[in-house]
Amino acid sequence: MPLSTEGLDVLVCIKQVPDVTEMKIDPETHTLLREGVPSIVNPFDEHAVEAAVRIREALGGKVTVISMGPPQAEEALRQCLQMGADEAFLISDRALVGSDTIATSYCLSRAIATIGKCDLILCGQQAIDGDTAQVGPGIAENLSLPQVTCVSSIEVQDNRKKAIVRREIEGGYEVVECSLPAVFTVTKSINSPRPPATEIRGRQVRRLGVLDINCDPERIGLKGSKTWVMDMFPPKPNRRGVNAIESTLPAAERIRLLISGGLRERKGDILTGCSLEQVAAQWVNHLANWGLSRVGTP
Repeated sequence: MPLSTEGLDVLVCIKQVPDVTEMKIDPETHTLLREGVPSIVNPFDEHAVEAAVRIREALGGKVTVISMGPPQAEEALRQCLQMGADEAFLISDRALVGSDTIATSYCLSRAIATIGKCDLILCGQQAIDGDTAQVGPGIAENLSLPQVTCVSSIEVQDNRKKAIVRREIEGGYEVVECSLPAVFTVTKSINSPRPPATEIRGRQVRRLGVLDINCDPERIGLKGSKTWVMDMFPPKPNRRGVNAIESTLPAAERIRLLISGGLRERKGDILTGCSLEQVAAQWVNHLANWGLSRVGTP
């Protein structure tokens, strides 16, 4: 995929998702009930759009946003145009119904190849409805591009030939140098998305079907999916109790319990004796002191 000659052209993949705060599951079909549930731009994808717009503001170029979904996903793309994207494409076709992450990443990669040159592809780290974090890496695999996931900052260098990114890992972060073009998935910590403007100034969402992007029918929809959702259910509530620290304890003891997580120091005795009978006798005495046994003969 060739680099653009002026500025940095960034393409962002976004998804329209149901608002998880109002998401419900059909008790019979075990699928998401989308009717009557408001849809939003996947929050991670909003950060990807904001990152793309900031790169264009700094270096020039163009921001293109694409999405795969039903016709109503056009609303999500319009919001991205209001955030500053220059153009938007919706891949919508009945043949795509039932696509899993493998089929979805293939379809999006075909759309990207059809749309043309771009220097950087951005995706949100994951979608809040599936939480798989698989589509971004899948796009990179299909396009044979390098990828970096969980990116929290991007610095383009060397005349747009490479980028230095910070990648979040457990307990810290790592700095990665990556050649361009590439695919990055971004975290929410990369920026704070701007609110959408009220106008998009003539920019429209263009629709594409599977024939427009030359998709292999064997690799999309249910036929092209390698995974299926067998069941879906809300998580069970956590019923574990909370240990309270007694207010009658001395202040020093309460502080110690707070630091230790409520664990008290355990004390024990070592049983000694020259014979098994002597050790057994000590054990019986301990049980008697704890009120667990009676000492004596039957």
